[in-house]
Amino acid sequence: MIMEKIVKLTDKNIIEEHICCGFSDKKCKYGYQAKKDWLKARFKDGFVFKKVDIRGKVFIEYVPAEKAWVPIDAPNYMVINCFWVSGRYKGTGQGKRLLQECINDSKDKDGIVVISSDKKRPFLNDKKFFKMQGFELCDTAEPYFELWYKPLKCDALKPKFKDCTRNAVCDNKDGLTLYYTNACPFTEYYAAELEVIAAEKCYKIKVEKIDTLEKAQNHCVPFTHYGIFKDGKFVTQHILNKKNFEKFIE
Repeated sequence: MIMEKIVKLTDKNIIEEHICCGFSDKKCKYGYQAKKDWLKARFKDGFVFKKVDIRGKVFIEYVPAEKAWVPIDAPNYMVINCFWVSGRYKGTGQGKRLLQECINDSKDKDGIVVISSDKKRPFLNDKKFFKMQGFELCDTAEPYFELWYKPLKCDALKPKFKDCTRNAVCDNKDGLTLYYTNACPFTEYYAAELEVIAAEKCYKIKVEKIDTLEKAQNHCVPFTHYGIFKDGKFVTQHILNKKNFEKFIE
C-alpha cells in the first residue's frame, strides 16, 4: 500500500487544509471553524495536529502536558489529545505512523500519555491500540476513565489524574449540566441542540464552555471536550442528540 504523506497543520496552511473530523457535516460548519480557531490559538503552546494527506479521519493531536487541556499531572510528558484512524484505513499501519510522529517529537520528554476508558467508548481514545504499542495503565478515575502512558526514560515518573477528577461530580446539583470546549468541531452545534431538547423535556440545563487552560486543567472529569452531568453526577461524554437523549438521561 502506498503511504500518503503526513501533513502538519500550521498558521499558514490551516486555512486551506481540512481538519479531518466534521469537514463534511454542513450543520457543524460553525463548530468546524471554531475548532480551527481553537487550534490556531494552541500552536504557540506546542500543540501539534498531523494528518495523513487523504480525505478522511486519519490524524493525531498532541501537546506538552503543561499546556494540555486535561486535568492530569504529567510533568515533561507529551499528551495525545485526539487520535483517529477510521474506515478503510484501519489496520493499514497509518496509526503506527502517526504515533511514531508523536514519539519522534517527544525525544526531550519523559514519556507520552493518553486518556482512555475501561472499554471502547465514543469520542475516547481506544486503549487497545495503545496497549499493543507498549503503553501501560497508570491511573483511573470515576466512572470509567483510564490513563495510559509510555515512558521514554527509565526514571520517568508515572502520570496521574488530578484529585479534582476522582468523584466525577460537578457543582450544579439541579438538573443537567453540560461542559464543552471547541477542541471538537461537533460540540457547538450539539450544545445548542441539547438546550432545545432539555427545554422540550422540561429539564433545567446549565451550559458552560471550558474556554481557558486553567478551567480545563481543573475540570471535574478527565475528558474536557464534552461532558453531561445530571443532578451533579457525571453521565456521559457521548455527544447527545434527540435519538440518544432518552438512553442516557431518561
